[in-house]
Amino acid sequence: MERPDPTHFQRAGANLRALLAQLPLAPFRPRLLDALQGYDRHRLLTDCGAGLTVGIVALPLAMAFAIASGVKPESGLFTAIIAGFLIAALGGSHVQIGGPAGAFIVIVYGIVERHGLANLLISTVLAGGLLFLMGWFRLGALVRYIPVSIVIGFTNGIAVLIALSQLKDLLGLHPTHMPADFVGQIRTLWGHADQVDPLSVVMGLAALALVTAWPRAFAKGGMAPPAWQASKAFRIVARLPGPIVALVLFGLATALLSLPVATIGSRFGGIPQGLPSFALPDFTWEGVRQLFIPTVTIALLGAVESLLCARVADNLTELPRHNPNQELMAQGVANFVVPFFGGIPATGTIARTVTNVRSGATSPVAGMVHALVLLFIVLVAAPLAVHVPLPVLAGILLSVAWNMGEWRAFSHLKQYHYTYRTILVGTFLLTVIFDLTVAVEVGLVLACLFFIYRMSTLFRIEPSELQGPGLTPGEARLCRLYGSLFFGAVGKVEDLPEQLPPATKVVVLETSRLISMDTSGLDALVQLQRTLARKQVRLMLCGLNEQPLSLMRRSGRDADTFGANNVLPDLAAVSAALLAQGVVGAPAESAQAHPG
Repeated sequence: MERPDPTHFQRAGANLRALLAQLPLAPFRPRLLDALQGYDRHRLLTDCGAGLTVGIVALPLAMAFAIASGVKPESGLFTAIIAGFLIAALGGSHVQIGGPAGAFIVIVYGIVERHGLANLLISTVLAGGLLFLMGWFRLGALVRYIPVSIVIGFTNGIAVLIALSQLKDLLGLHPTHMPADFVGQIRTLWGHADQVDPLSVVMGLAALALVTAWPRAFAKGGMAPPAWQASKAFRIVARLPGPIVALVLFGLATALLSLPVATIGSRFGGIPQGLPSFALPDFTWEGVRQLFIPTVTIALLGAVESLLCARVADNLTELPRHNPNQELMAQGVANFVVPFFGGIPATGTIARTVTNVRSGATSPVAGMVHALVLLFIVLVAAPLAVHVPLPVLAGILLSVAWNMGEWRAFSHLKQYHYTYRTILVGTFLLTVIFDLTVAVEVGLVLACLFFIYRMSTLFRIEPSELQGPGLTPGEARLCRLYGSLFFGAVGKVEDLPEQLPPATKVVVLETSRLISMDTSGLDALVQLQRTLARKQVRLMLCGLNEQPLSLMRRSGRDADTFGANNVLPDLAAVSAALLAQGVVGAPAESAQAHPG
């Protein structure tokens, strides 16, 4: 057998490098490298304090998100540790905190339900690669073009689904199987309504009330007496996150009183006290072929959530704004790595990022410390997790769902155009009833259609009669074009011949206010010229701006199609041409347009 020529592979590699060199690829430069310039001890201590606070806040959320997603609680913790460290160290933001997010609960639960845990891990790996490529090819800015109505719609829809998914543990129900779809969950909950456990309900609602009231109780002018607010103990207690307080109080009560409620220990057997081990998920090409939609969904949702979170952080701090492409590449690396350690999809998390900012974080070091704090807790305090009641975690997630939704958007709908209302409500209902992928797809299609319609209404033609000394009335028609002539507005040009008076000999299109034109618009002008020619009517263009004129030149449809004497700079030139050629009467250069 003939050995392959090594120079062939060298040439192929050189061609590939040359191709990549021509592409506008984003450089891989983590924001950490810039943040460490001039880094001092004071900033280190500040970042460590912020990381410690965020790590404590992230502990219950990581476990709750994992359990709600249909996986073990340690999967959420390992994701927060590994992905949180990688996103902070490699990301494009100074203060972004990454980890498991509430937005992924519905998606992850549905994938596990339909395809199994192994395929979830494979989808996450593939989504990580896709996220990295999106950042590498500078697609981070494109995520910003998703309309805010779609973002609010699917965010509120996901919040409703998160709340619905927690009713099972809040009510103390024990169904043998919990479907992933909205209708199936409603039927299952209704079918097991006779199993409601009053103790679970009381504990879950008490946890919800505690998490909600805790920050308000210690806010300035809160419920505590003024004498207490001045004490050091009050300030220390005020810094404790409400979810941690709820876990500790109700966990101690469950352990000391042997309360008969479901716990992490009774459901999952506890949390491993040690580092996660590296393991390859079961990989088959047949399985990968079925995971296209889940992969794209994880990647797009991760991209949207992380960049929205980074934008929120930018508005809360004076630090340099985030680099969206670097952020997507970091998200890609994190999501590619975590599945090999049993993790689930990760993205930027708004609640933890805001906590990080308000705790005074100045660099990605805070996010890295937050991951190390979680790792320390897992190594030291994992056995204590067996006493954490699941109704308490359900109450915490109900609070997350409420804070996640932008509910005021519904009460403000009447203030907006019907297109905005249709997209927002439609995306919300499709997210709840069907799934996020369908909702975003339909929402984007509706947004595009409404945008096309709106832009088409902005294009208009104002007809008038060109009059002047020696010009017979009705011979020359002046039409002023406004806006953008594109495929959605060509109908107005196509209807123009039927609107002309019978005596018309010349139609002048004055285009100085035509800001842009696409190939469909140009084709409409060509068809207009041919239609008018059959009626022995001359078409003249004047005042073309740079973009329409450039398109006509590049397509070869200026002199060849319309004629060199029919594409003129202004109305004065049109008047002079008509006078010189004797096509109609002799309009003066100061010809005026009067309404026809």
